[in-house]
Amino acid sequence: MRLKDKVIIVTGSTMGIGKAIAKKVVSEGAKVVIHGLEEDLGKQVVAEIGSENSVLHIEDLSNEGATQRLVDLAISTWGKLDSIVNNAAIVAASDIHSTDKAFLNKLMEVNTYAPLFLIKSALPHLIENHGAVLNIGSINAWSGEHNLLAYSITKGAIMTMTRNLGDSLFRENGVRVNQINPGWVLTEKEVERKKEHGLSDTWYQHLSKMYAPAGRIIWPEEIAAATIYWLSDESGPISGQVVDLEQFPMIGRNIPKDPSTIPHK
Repeated sequence: MRLKDKVIIVTGSTMGIGKAIAKKVVSEGAKVVIHGLEEDLGKQVVAEIGSENSVLHIEDLSNEGATQRLVDLAISTWGKLDSIVNNAAIVAASDIHSTDKAFLNKLMEVNTYAPLFLIKSALPHLIENHGAVLNIGSINAWSGEHNLLAYSITKGAIMTMTRNLGDSLFRENGVRVNQINPGWVLTEKEVERKKEHGLSDTWYQHLSKMYAPAGRIIWPEEIAAATIYWLSDESGPISGQVVDLEQFPMIGRNIPKDPSTIPHK
């Protein structure tokens, strides 16, 4: 097992990518702190992976002291902490006209500030165990869709943070910090979000090759599989790296000769 006896916090793990990551790390021998806002869903995750392998914490990460409480729970339950997966995020549509200060601050608090302060809260334990941090970003960090302005800003910020801390913390303390940027993933929330945008209940079964060359988008389990390398000792001294996980290149991608053939998501 590649993560045998490691203790890992996975934020936003009551559903979607976070849930898939939590299940995957336990299958590789880890113990996990499940976190999210949906207590009923969190209890289902614990039931699936076993209460001997997991403990649940329900709290908004923007609350004062929330990150320290997550760390304290890991320590009180298993006596140590090896890794953090900063996965929790608010995905909310906005453009320059609809983005006000309060809205941007809320997204920054959860998507960017909380990961930073969770790392800070956990740092003594990560130093002790030569631990690893994995930030879950987004390919929107590179520029973002026109209607994901605030969200994209927060993901651009966390990418810079990853590179900065990945250098400084590894040099100073041997703590690795890396990031993966998922592309379009078929999570429960994404299914509902697109239905709210007017698409059919089965929109994900009929996708243009423009957006999904494989004929489908990425499954959460495929993102989860990629996290194990970064959390395990297999990644050795690699730190400060950001890897895009999408089925086409973000830069230099071929554009259709006839732009009118591009469907709207």
